[in-house]
Amino acid sequence: MQCHWTCCVLAVWVAVSGSAAESVVRVGDDGALRAALREAGPGTKIRIAAGRYRPGVYVSNLSGTAEAPVVIEGADADDPPLFEGGAEAWHLSNCKFVTLRNIAVRGQTSNGINADDGGSFKTPSHHMVFEKLHIADVGPRGNHDAIKLSGVDDFVVRGCTMEGWGGQAPDMVGCHRGLIEDCTFRGKEGFTQHTGPQTKGGSTDVVIRRCLFLNAAGRGVQLGGSTGMAFFRPRPGPYEAKNITVEGCTFVGCEAPVAYVGVDGAVVRYNTFYRPKKWVMRILQETTAEGFVPCRNGRFEHNLVVFRRADVSTFVNVGPHTAPETFKFADNFWYCEDRPSASRPTLPAAETGGVYGIDPQLADPARQAFRPQNARAARFGAGAYEVAL
Repeated sequence: MQCHWTCCVLAVWVAVSGSAAESVVRVGDDGALRAALREAGPGTKIRIAAGRYRPGVYVSNLSGTAEAPVVIEGADADDPPLFEGGAEAWHLSNCKFVTLRNIAVRGQTSNGINADDGGSFKTPSHHMVFEKLHIADVGPRGNHDAIKLSGVDDFVVRGCTMEGWGGQAPDMVGCHRGLIEDCTFRGKEGFTQHTGPQTKGGSTDVVIRRCLFLNAAGRGVQLGGSTGMAFFRPRPGPYEAKNITVEGCTFVGCEAPVAYVGVDGAVVRYNTFYRPKKWVMRILQETTAEGFVPCRNGRFEHNLVVFRRADVSTFVNVGPHTAPETFKFADNFWYCEDRPSASRPTLPAAETGGVYGIDPQLADPARQAFRPQNARAARFGAGAYEVAL
């Protein structure tokens, strides 16, 4: 299938086989794990046996190289080591070329996994991979994140599952050139779950793709946000976020699947939205300090939106101090299940090429199968199933 999107060029790296010596260290208890982390260097691979481990693992100044990254991984991806309880499970500070994968964390009161630049904004952590992590029950209420990234550049969050958190999942503050892909975000009763992935604090060039959101949050993805001036990286303004892309994702429920908040340029394309609970999207401005541009230059195109008028009376919630007239809407497929004749949305700018009121005949939403069976809808080419990466 042809891919209908332009790839974002990320500063990624390739580990070349045989270019550097690999040292495999196998650990099976807390003491051995912490000792291995203290001694780790380029090419070290720490393999953690299945079992329960003490949370609060703090790692600083851990450095691999492009050819020989440091890898910290559960030895068995099907039976990952569990870090349960405590304020945080893992905290990685001022690290570079480090991969954390095949790990389970649960029941933290602050953040599940935290990675930052150690407070030195000019030297971000970089080239970090978070892969096949299972993060659950963080918070449960308030600004407590499944993953918190502050001042991390050239990062990847891939194949992770996050369910039940207080704040964001993940929260990115001043992060650049990142990719979040093939993740599942699942909401859970009793957790506030303010947003799913959030890009704010001067974040730029982040792609969120091929993810599944299951009643995940009040705001499924938040493109921008609200950040204290002291926490912007590299400096405050003139936007919360810029050049953010959401593509090939599926959203089930969510009060508003997409929120553009103080962002200067964001693209939402080739996604499927199924039964949003209140709005399809929001356009907001929460940072109004001098010099900040209004939320502007958003694009919403080639999306498949199936909704009910009983839930959605206002398609786009537009807040003050924004520039909704700069948004572009094009080639979206809209269907209202309970009133097909009311499928055409009211948008802040005229849409071009939209289709309204034709039942896409989704395969089986109850089983998370959202491919249209209607021939015209399939030919039209909107929705998450159209993105093949």
